[in-house]
Amino acid sequence: MKIEGNLFLITGAASGLGYAVACQLVQNHASVVLIDINEEGLKKAVEQLGIQARYECMDITNELQAQQFFKQLKGQKISGLINCAGIAPAEKVLKKEDVHRLESFSRTLNINVIGSFNMIRFAAQAMSQNEVDTGGEKGIIINTASVAAYEGQIGQVAYAASKGAVVAMTLPLARELARDAIRVMTIAPGIMATPMLLNMPVEVQQALGDMVPFPKRLGQPEEFAKLAQHIIENTYLNGEVIRLDGAIRMAAK
Repeated sequence: MKIEGNLFLITGAASGLGYAVACQLVQNHASVVLIDINEEGLKKAVEQLGIQARYECMDITNELQAQQFFKQLKGQKISGLINCAGIAPAEKVLKKEDVHRLESFSRTLNINVIGSFNMIRFAAQAMSQNEVDTGGEKGIIINTASVAAYEGQIGQVAYAASKGAVVAMTLPLARELARDAIRVMTIAPGIMATPMLLNMPVEVQQALGDMVPFPKRLGQPEEFAKLAQHIIENTYLNGEVIRLDGAIRMAAK
């Protein structure tokens, strides 16, 4: 799929991986809609990106908000959805005097899985109405999982479960949406230099980077964005999960 001149929706785009994807697509002359619940962050991001970008402050888990958002876009050709919104809580199942809170487990799945699916279903419906492009496709969906889907650490049971679900959705979505010429891919990043990690002490960041076989550092959001660009442009990539992790395999803790 060609990036230039097309419109892409990006969730979790006020910062981190989502913002990096927005920058990459704008640099390649796409139009983007940045979606997040952080309105202040969205405003700053759009100011930096310029006239090719606009934003929508919304809760991706809210069915009504998603419906209204896509109704507003009716008549505009949506070429792609890149789901980067998510949370990564750390909580053990058994604590000293308590157990894992059900609310935090539910919230993690609600944002990481249901929120992603909420956007996928409406985006797929919109893209199915497109005319096929010169490459024979109508649209693309890229989701964000994590290496925790495969090697979840102690304290990551909710996060690993949610990202495992994102991985599991990839193939059935690709199979179903193939009839509408819509591709579905997932990226499973390793330890990335997102704002959450960059707020940690430098020695902690260094220790995390040293866990990576090669290169021994944190992954950069720009590397995630470049992979997203390649997936968009390479039509034969479909129904697969790509690890972006420097060959790391997470230990138990």
